[in-house]
Amino acid sequence: MKVNLQPHLNDASVDANQPSSQRQLAVSISAIGETIDRSVPLNLCLILDHSGSMRGRSLENVKKAACLLVDRLSSQDQLSIVIFDHRAKVLIPNQVIEDREYIKQQINRLSADGGTAIDEGLRLGIEELAKGKKDTISQAFLLTDGENEHGDNNRCLKFAQLASEYNLTLNTLGFGDNWNQDVLEKIADAAVGNLSHIEHPEQAVDKFNSLFTRMQTVGLTNAYLLFSLMPNVRLAELKPVAQVAPDTIELPVETEPDGRFTVRLGDLMKDVERVVLANIYLGQLPEGRQAIANIQVRYDDPTLEQTGLFSLNMPVYMNVERIYQPSINPQVQQSILALAKYRQTQLAETKLQQGDRTGAATMLQTAAKTALQMGDANAATVLQTSATRLQAGEELSESDRKKTRIVSKTVLQDAPPK
Repeated sequence: MKVNLQPHLNDASVDANQPSSQRQLAVSISAIGETIDRSVPLNLCLILDHSGSMRGRSLENVKKAACLLVDRLSSQDQLSIVIFDHRAKVLIPNQVIEDREYIKQQINRLSADGGTAIDEGLRLGIEELAKGKKDTISQAFLLTDGENEHGDNNRCLKFAQLASEYNLTLNTLGFGDNWNQDVLEKIADAAVGNLSHIEHPEQAVDKFNSLFTRMQTVGLTNAYLLFSLMPNVRLAELKPVAQVAPDTIELPVETEPDGRFTVRLGDLMKDVERVVLANIYLGQLPEGRQAIANIQVRYDDPTLEQTGLFSLNMPVYMNVERIYQPSINPQVQQSILALAKYRQTQLAETKLQQGDRTGAATMLQTAAKTALQMGDANAATVLQTSATRLQAGEELSESDRKKTRIVSKTVLQDAPPK
């Protein structure tokens, strides 16, 4: 399995007469190979909320979804299950799949009771997942339907950061309408996972299956994108790098001892592009074809049981022209629009929290127009509906807010909500 690495500038030409210019560099990264080697075991941890609010159809559907995942795991894969209400405990310690019926019996015995302590569930889940992480693809699915009423949200984020440092991916699933979207999004973003919304109990099976299918397509792990910038080239100071596909995530930038900038990518899926967008500033450059950066990916290959591998070091060139002719890349423009849609929606949420309903509605309308520009009709419908409700003096329901958050981060494949 190798890395496919493709850099593209939004405009590969620049005016030699300009003292400074701004460009967006989109980098597409994926694992490539003939087939996914399924000899690499999966290491899955389910962290499941069984608090009182999960009573009835909610918990029954989650148990059904969990049991179906048990059946999909191979006999080489590893599984652990942590459950939490206002306390947390290990239901199934990390183990290679052997007695599926016993595991499913334990799942089916779950009943709903108590409050919610997400951080304790997350702590135990990371501990169990870490036990099986050597030479595996290690991910957790954290599901909750409530606020962290018996826990500490900051502690959740520290655990998510710890998971990232251990090369563990955390996916979060918000069930119903009363979960804290800020906390679940930050947990997933910190550990470069996916945030999902299970609006109705019957969707649990499909959401679990979708995440599990993504996990099965992982070819390389612990990937980092490394940037080396030439003199007179720098990253933007504020939010310089973001992932824009398959989900939009603001990515923190670290500096290596050799001066290169690094961004954690986590797991790389086979033939599924991760697109990272960097905002860069160029000083005045001499005329001609100039290298402005080098990019490279550092990664682990669990198939080969090798760590710290490197892709080819790839230069990024700019055409510096005395008579400037723009050379716009439409694919990069799409990435710019995806990030704009996300940030406009984030700004709308901030304004709403500040009580500025008019400002929030205006920003949501702007985000809806951006979604239409990029051909994302589903997102445009959701965003415009929320804007219209605010303009009509209505409150946005928790369901409205969560749909808005999800469509800001990704392109929905489903039909738009009615």
